[in-house]
Amino acid sequence: MRLFPFFDRIIVIFGVISARRGAAWAGAGGGVAALNFGHLKAQSRLPVFLTMILLFTYLCYCLSSRCDALPRPVFSIGKFPQAIIIGVKKGGTRALLEFLRVHPDVRAVGAEPHFFDRCYDKGLGWYRSLMPRTLEGQITMEKTPSYFITKEAPRRVHAMSRHTKLIVVVRDPVTRAISDYTQTLSKSPGLPSFQNLAFRNDSAALIDTSWSAVRIGIYAKHLENWLRYFPLSRFLFVSGERLVTDPAGEMGRVQDFLGLKRVVTDKHFYFNQTKGFPCLKKPEGSSQPRCLGKSKGRPHPQIPTEVLLRLRDFYRPFNLKFYQMTGQDFGWS
Repeated sequence: MRLFPFFDRIIVIFGVISARRGAAWAGAGGGVAALNFGHLKAQSRLPVFLTMILLFTYLCYCLSSRCDALPRPVFSIGKFPQAIIIGVKKGGTRALLEFLRVHPDVRAVGAEPHFFDRCYDKGLGWYRSLMPRTLEGQITMEKTPSYFITKEAPRRVHAMSRHTKLIVVVRDPVTRAISDYTQTLSKSPGLPSFQNLAFRNDSAALIDTSWSAVRIGIYAKHLENWLRYFPLSRFLFVSGERLVTDPAGEMGRVQDFLGLKRVVTDKHFYFNQTKGFPCLKKPEGSSQPRCLGKSKGRPHPQIPTEVLLRLRDFYRPFNLKFYQMTGQDFGWS
């Protein structure tokens, strides 16, 4: 039974009667309001009388605690995310989230919460308080790329909900490592060279897997940890390369995985030659297109060819295992 529209109609009736008949509310003894309709004709009193009966019935209905069954407001409180972009750093996660924000049925946290890796002791209540309010039919999302490489993260996400959908944006691990180094270098100009960090004791034979820029790219190892808690069907692996060359195609896969209509299409994108990746076209009401910030698309330093070859040799068996685990060949040489 829909009583809210019914109550709105009562208010409208009061307004019409007041406008046409000059019905007045007057304060009486201690501010108690009384309705003066004694001057109305008999036939005019009837709608007022019936309206008051209906209003009285509605109030009695609520006072008897039956209002609990009434329809709730359209907006809900923040919900735990139904989908999380869990990785990987410098893979294209920010671009993916910004592209998803175009979809009217996606609501996402702005900053990375880092709940399942750094802030877990704050509790699920704190985490939920970060989530945006959603309309019925909308999904809640967040992204924190470091979840993918955090040992405890799979168990913690599973404890929140075993139905969570997990998105992993991956990229050629060699290119990803260089991009990671470039970002760190921009913040710490005195950083040693890439090759000095990538190899142990300046030896070109042993790769230093303790360096995070190298360790993150061993995707198969990290995925094994997640598969202990979630089946492969809960994952979508997005190609960071195709997100650049064919953003609409990859976004189609993402929207299908999330159970969304394919709203974000090629009409939303244009390729920014300066940055070297796609940007969103100018939205309605905006004076300029939406492109990722200056921190994205930095030029990479030149790395000696022999260093790149050794890194590719190192990653090759891990890449092949990752292809087998995911059922996807990402084409990294």
